[in-house]
Amino acid sequence: MMKTWLVAMAALILFAGCGSKEPEEFNKPAEYWYEKMVTSVSNGNLEKADSYFSSLQSEHISSPFLSEATMIMAQAHMAHDEYLLAEHFLDEYIRRYATPEGREFAEFLKVKAKFLALPNPGRDQGLIDETLKGVETFKKNYPYSTYISQVNTMETQLQLARGVLNEQIAQLYERLGKPKGSEYYRSMAPVTWIKSDEVIQANIPWYREMFEGDGSSSWYDFMIPKTRNVVSMDDNESK
Repeated sequence: MMKTWLVAMAALILFAGCGSKEPEEFNKPAEYWYEKMVTSVSNGNLEKADSYFSSLQSEHISSPFLSEATMIMAQAHMAHDEYLLAEHFLDEYIRRYATPEGREFAEFLKVKAKFLALPNPGRDQGLIDETLKGVETFKKNYPYSTYISQVNTMETQLQLARGVLNEQIAQLYERLGKPKGSEYYRSMAPVTWIKSDEVIQANIPWYREMFEGDGSSSWYDFMIPKTRNVVSMDDNESK
């Protein structure tokens, strides 16, 4: 009797679980997928929105809705700090749908996405350089763009961030007794329109400063060996 009851309960749970799943949808009009996607974006459910976009793209590859839908998904992911996905949709938009005006806007959003992906610039030197290359390309292609002032502002902040980061690396080389390494980072990509002695470094929150330091020293300074490394920039340059 007990065994029969357990089997019945298991079956009930199984059927209840199956009944709670949404039915699989396919072969719908383009308008249907577009409206579902927009509704999901409005509700902040980007996972569903991505799914509806995929259905729209798969079932209606030539739909006039796709251009606008692709840009909506790019901006939605950017608004949710998902910058890699935003870039993916922007690249798709540029490759397949963009008019000259639309391409300019999409290229601007790509620069902005990379810039916003740097909440702590001191942690990603490569992304700073990559974003600055994007800024340079945009200014070359669209010198009279309506977005040029925003791009210039981003460029200034990126150059300041790179300068501060290079100075911190130079100070680290100094503490390790490597003057050539320090000199190299202080001479790297100088920007004449920024005076380094007038730059005021950003205040680091106390909970980050405990681990990252203020650029001149860190709480783990006592753990750094006082001897020179076997291989270093100074050693390589002296050969």
